[in-house]
Amino acid sequence: MNDEILKAELPPRPNHPRALVTLLEGLAMWAGEPITAAIFAGRQLTLHYDEALFGDPLLPVDSALVHFDLLGPPGRRRTLAGVGDFRQLRLAQRRAR
Repeated sequence: MNDEILKAELPPRPNHPRALVTLLEGLAMWAGEPITAAIFAGRQLTLHYDEALFGDPLLPVDSALVHFDLLGPPGRRRTLAGVGDFRQLRLAQRRAR
């Protein structure tokens, strides 16, 4: 599969605890090589990723055919309040590059 990408939107809860692993192992067998699955949970997710994706507090375990990368929404950028406006400094920094 190399750089091939397959994107799927699945129902919020599986009906079987090994459903996702079995599906991905099937894709790996189809491709004839191990695959990496990047699982992304969006901002609207209120539960922990593992509970929402797998129905219990257990993350999927990598198998001989599937490696999991679990990704969450990017964190909010932290800023310091009350220390001044740094827009001019950032602009000068960009120009210097």
